[in-house]
Amino acid sequence: MEVLRAEADRVLAQLAEAETGWQEWVIARQRVGEVLSATPTAPREPALMETPDDVQGQGPAVAASAGGRVVPVRRPGSDPQTLPEGYREIMQVVTEQVGPDGGSVTGCQEIAAGLGLEPTPARVEAVRHRAKRLVARGWLAEPVPGRFTLAGGRGAGS
Repeated sequence: MEVLRAEADRVLAQLAEAETGWQEWVIARQRVGEVLSATPTAPREPALMETPDDVQGQGPAVAASAGGRVVPVRRPGSDPQTLPEGYREIMQVVTEQVGPDGGSVTGCQEIAAGLGLEPTPARVEAVRHRAKRLVARGWLAEPVPGRFTLAGGRGAGS
């Protein structure tokens, strides 16, 4: 009888732990539901813009966008001043670091330092993300992974 009572006590203790865990999960789920119901859920519409495919006459596509900022496709004669502020600053730093020949390359840590950012992994990754978007849109070139230079040579279209 002692053995059975000890086993029953052990099972009841496990049941109490499981019920506590379940109650915590139910409360967490309710709170998440409250937060989600208070958040506006209207979908954002992507901005339509010409992409490199359009340049070749293959039709419109959705532009690369960062938090509502649209990075335009670079065309001959495009001015980097048309870029959103953070991207324009990256272009300026790359232009300064690669020099007038446009043949040098610069890395994301150097770009981050040129922007006056701390070289933390998060900051460097943010710079890398923006630089890669500039590559995709034709403003920068990436001859070596993680190393960037101006696309199309000096001035990048300016």
